[in-house]
Amino acid sequence: MIRLAFALLLVLTALPLAAQSRDVIIGLSQERVDITANFDGSEIRVFGAVKRSTPLAIGENLDVIITVSGPSMPVTVRKKDRVAGIWVNTQSVEVDQAPSFYKLVTTAPLNDILTEVEDLRHKISIPRAIRSVGAPDNVEDARNFTEALIRIRKDQGLYAVLEDSVRMLDQTLFDAEIALPANLVEGTYDARVFLVREGAVIAEYATRIDVQKVGLERAIYRLAHDQPLVYGILSLVIAIAAGWGASAIFRYVLN
Repeated sequence: MIRLAFALLLVLTALPLAAQSRDVIIGLSQERVDITANFDGSEIRVFGAVKRSTPLAIGENLDVIITVSGPSMPVTVRKKDRVAGIWVNTQSVEVDQAPSFYKLVTTAPLNDILTEVEDLRHKISIPRAIRSVGAPDNVEDARNFTEALIRIRKDQGLYAVLEDSVRMLDQTLFDAEIALPANLVEGTYDARVFLVREGAVIAEYATRIDVQKVGLERAIYRLAHDQPLVYGILSLVIAIAAGWGASAIFRYVLN
């Protein structure tokens, strides 16, 4: 009898949680971006819907956060100082992993809808997405190096936080546009959508976008990375041929 009552209590406790369950699904306007010779950037539309088993409670608000990140790789950030009238690199910090591209869009100001704990858990904000384990003992302001990296990549259009940029209809349908600059790195990009309520992430969905060079650009790229010696020799031959051709044309014009 005691076991039956305990089991019934568990069922009754779980029912409200199941009734309040939330889920999110998304779609992309394109799942592949081709980089060609005349590629000057692109734009991806992220759209989706919130699935729920019951209507929203009075006063309950849902927010959406969307992130798109490029391949992560180590980055060395250097600091220049003036020494004897000459600007030289005096300090450097190795950032273990930093996304080559990172854009974050939200339905509302990020600090208003997401707690620090949830940000740390899911690595949503730009500083959390960058992994910097340690710095040399002679560097006292290591955090400034990470901030400098973020500032530089924001100026290059590679990092951005766009608050109030996700359109949401009736707390159910949402969509946003994310611009991709021309200086993209080839690789797999991760698109993540977070459903947030009262500062906590209650649902998450992730998908991928393939960004790659195509045509002659991809052939040259693969040759440079797979066979650098052959690529160097061909580059030298082409440079010599171009110089000889220009010289021949110049002599012909003068004659």
